[in-house]
Amino acid sequence: MPSVDLYDPDTYVPGPPHEAFDELRASVGVVWQDIPDQAGYWLVLRHADVVRVAREPTRFSAHEGGIVLETLPPESLEMLRGTLLSMDPPRHQVYRKPLAPSFGRRVIGQLEDRIRGLCREIVADAVARSGEAGQVEFVHEVTSQLPSQVIGDLMGLPPEDWSLIHSLAERNTSQQDADISGSPGDGESDDMTSSIEMAMYAIEFAARRRAEPPREDLTTLLLESDFGGQPMTDVDFGSFFVQLVTAGNDTTKTMLSSGLLALVQHPEALAELRADPALVPGAVEEILRWANPLHYFRRTATADAELAGVAIACGDKVAMCYTAANRDPAVFADPHRFDIHRDPNPHLSFGIGEHFCLGVHLARLEGRVFFEELLATCSTIELRGEPTRVRSNLNNALKSLPVHLAA
Repeated sequence: MPSVDLYDPDTYVPGPPHEAFDELRASVGVVWQDIPDQAGYWLVLRHADVVRVAREPTRFSAHEGGIVLETLPPESLEMLRGTLLSMDPPRHQVYRKPLAPSFGRRVIGQLEDRIRGLCREIVADAVARSGEAGQVEFVHEVTSQLPSQVIGDLMGLPPEDWSLIHSLAERNTSQQDADISGSPGDGESDDMTSSIEMAMYAIEFAARRRAEPPREDLTTLLLESDFGGQPMTDVDFGSFFVQLVTAGNDTTKTMLSSGLLALVQHPEALAELRADPALVPGAVEEILRWANPLHYFRRTATADAELAGVAIACGDKVAMCYTAANRDPAVFADPHRFDIHRDPNPHLSFGIGEHFCLGVHLARLEGRVFFEELLATCSTIELRGEPTRVRSNLNNALKSLPVHLAA
């Protein structure tokens, strides 16, 4: 059995521990992992078992203990339970149903022209920066801008607040990295400071918006919709805001930056996409499989269960490891090969079942349009130094990606 500590955030700094995942997935499928000073968890590695956990939301609860590995303080857990990610049925559907039409394929498709215009501006600015300095830091100077502006538009946020909100969103998913969290030590994954700060911003924002005429944006929708027979309170709005804005910002940034690195490291795929932009949607799906933005989400067993022949006790933590499931050879032929033609591609990066990502159509649209515009504009895309990764067992993301871009 591999001796690697799969909880330790330092394990993930060089890159996901695919070799250890491969060995454990083939031998046991579900493995116990200790956490210092608190209860450990079962790490679920096989695609079929991850799907089973996701499809049984009452047996494997998001509400009971939250979605991160650590045992959260009661006040932090209660705040997390106000997000869709940590709601179990039937409450999950009560809160999701009013939002679903705004995130449907047809409605999101109407944003394409706006997103394409943003992408052209962002890419042109990145090329100019790269020309002046010889390189550009792709993660924060380029890919951060698109999701910040898109989610800012959708929520009706003041443009002067977009950079603050993006910074808070990044801290929400990268609290184990001191460079991002601002912690003087290694960062604590149960530190909810950034989430609380974002929620307080949202509560004040909601109060201001209630005093103004309604607008055609998600904020008005949230504040005016009926959720199980009652309107959303400002406190509820704060919790919802944290999830929607964090997901809309940080995971999309990760998809775009990790996607560029994958393409640069596979120049034959990059050349194919330049020659045939119709391949871009398939490439986006492979990027999502190959470099899924989040390593896991946690559930808590509400009754005794069995997974891959392993006995799971009521109350045990269970982590669905998307990084391992997305490279399960039982589902994906030659799983460690980056293949933009892979079809079918049933990756689990958007989840599955009850908690399938609400923003899936928006993420796919942003990914497709961004890479179409980037490749149409830039004849040169070159690495200018070693990429660095976020120190996190949750966030499968790049921290810096120095590249040279030329039109």
